[in-house]
Amino acid sequence: MYYSTGNYEAFARPRKPEGVDGKTAWFVGAGLASMSSAVFMIRDGQLTGDRITILERLKLPGGALDGIKEPKKGFVIRGGREMEDHMECLWDLFRSIPSLEVEGASVLDEFYRLNKDDPNFSLCRVTEQQGQDAHTNKLFTLNDAAQKDIVKVFLATREEMEGRRIDEVFGADFLKSNFWLYWRTMFAFEEWHSALEMKLYIHRFVHHIGGLPDLSALKFTKYNQYESLVLPMYRWLLDQGVTFHFSTEVTDIDFAFGDGDGDGSDGAAAGARKQATRINWVRDGAEGGVDLGEHDLVLATIGSLTENSNDGDHDTPAKLDTGPAPAWDLWRRIAAKHPSFGRPEVFCGDIPKTKWESATVTTLDKRIPEYIERIAQRDPFSGRVVTGGIVTARDSSWLMSWTVNRQPHFKQQPADQIVVWVYGLFVDVPGDYVKKTMQECTGEEITQEWLFHMGVPVELIPELAANAARTIPVMMPYVTSFFMPRHAGDRPQVVPEGAVNFAFIGQFAETTRDCIFTTEYSVRTGMEAAYQLLGVDRGVPEVFGSTYDVRFLLKATSRLRDGEAVDLPGPKFLRERLMKRLDGTQVGELLTDFKLIPEQAGTTARERADDAVS
Repeated sequence: MYYSTGNYEAFARPRKPEGVDGKTAWFVGAGLASMSSAVFMIRDGQLTGDRITILERLKLPGGALDGIKEPKKGFVIRGGREMEDHMECLWDLFRSIPSLEVEGASVLDEFYRLNKDDPNFSLCRVTEQQGQDAHTNKLFTLNDAAQKDIVKVFLATREEMEGRRIDEVFGADFLKSNFWLYWRTMFAFEEWHSALEMKLYIHRFVHHIGGLPDLSALKFTKYNQYESLVLPMYRWLLDQGVTFHFSTEVTDIDFAFGDGDGDGSDGAAAGARKQATRINWVRDGAEGGVDLGEHDLVLATIGSLTENSNDGDHDTPAKLDTGPAPAWDLWRRIAAKHPSFGRPEVFCGDIPKTKWESATVTTLDKRIPEYIERIAQRDPFSGRVVTGGIVTARDSSWLMSWTVNRQPHFKQQPADQIVVWVYGLFVDVPGDYVKKTMQECTGEEITQEWLFHMGVPVELIPELAANAARTIPVMMPYVTSFFMPRHAGDRPQVVPEGAVNFAFIGQFAETTRDCIFTTEYSVRTGMEAAYQLLGVDRGVPEVFGSTYDVRFLLKATSRLRDGEAVDLPGPKFLRERLMKRLDGTQVGELLTDFKLIPEQAGTTARERADDAVS
């Protein structure tokens, strides 16, 4: 497997891999990683769908990409996915999946047209004092010390960031900035999370630094992620003959280790031959499984951010489920068999640091939407962008954020209802209106706290929360587990060295340069696994190289300084001499374009769109 960029390989159709007709593929889990990998095996590996089986413990596909109407509770979304232009593997996938909405179009076509016609941006990113615009004015408020912190982390090696917390590498000035407020609420980072993940995120999305304050960097689907992304892919896979077995819990995978000559003398070595020999499962209370030869491939999704999620309802709090966690238990059993299979306890061993809670609010009449419209400055019933991403209540004890995507958010949603997603980063702190922790609150009480921070008069809050909405809270014990500080080897390689017929996929498998908690990461691991195991002769699209592009770096530097020019060091006469040397040069034009130096006699800033780089 290798990486590529540009159109040459983007549109190439690879030859059929040798021996593919004699292979089968078994997927553990029916989340995005498995489903996308199955698509790549069929489309690029030319493995027929009837030779692919997907095993899933739940009753439907999609994993964390959910969105469902519970018969007795209402609409539920545990989280949302923020997408952007340069999710190269994701868009490579969905260019081949037919849209269920638009005749003759792919899911990518549908998504592209939607976001061209209705581009995303926020008109109110941060509130305070009960729904008042905080007027952050798109500023990052990073002083010199905070800017130096970012530069140090950006230039540090991966090894220097391993095992370290964010608050160990960023100082108090950075943690008080608007930048950190935007960042942590958009990505769900806590101060105790991984400095390495923070570094990877900065590199990965340096081209979107300017879009953080108003969320213009983001793009969203028309409906919830299940109906817009999972369902079209599920239908396509079924049409190809792929078999799905739901309510099937994989309990273990057996392996054989050896030196390649069959004597097993160095089976513990990292590069020794490793072969999956059996998948064991429980289905309908009965144990079963399948024996595997070297041409029977198994691709296992390890770990789960939504494992043991628990729904409450309008009258009942969600519970924190710390009991057996099948996805994590499976990885523990696998990891115990070889040191190259990762260390799951690094990620799932500290629930207080990996949990947070979200809630889905469904409004029942037009009283609450009036307050939504006041903050969003858009009609929530228009069918177009509403909040344009999350709105964060800066002075919320829970650090509450909420969003209203395009409505209806579900195809079966009544036209007079609005579905809102709410989450809190601090679930163990008493609220400002409801003097209870978010974890202790019913859906109605979470609605009260949300209405308070939207500026609803306090005398109206109880009645509106009781009768104008229905809210389902969801507690997720492991939702930020992949952000825990880690070292090399804590996550296994997608295809471990020496692996014959297996791969690890999903958010807890290791692949180069990309960052987790994105749809792109799941698809990338699925693509890399499919290409390596089948021997597909086509490049996997590399991660977008903005971190190596001087134009993006200059633009990010300017935005991080809130447009303030760089104060060149040295005596005045040397600064003037340097400016004269830059005048009329390409370097001078670039620095002037991005407002890092003042205009000179022969060099003036050129007009450009805000997101342009050249």
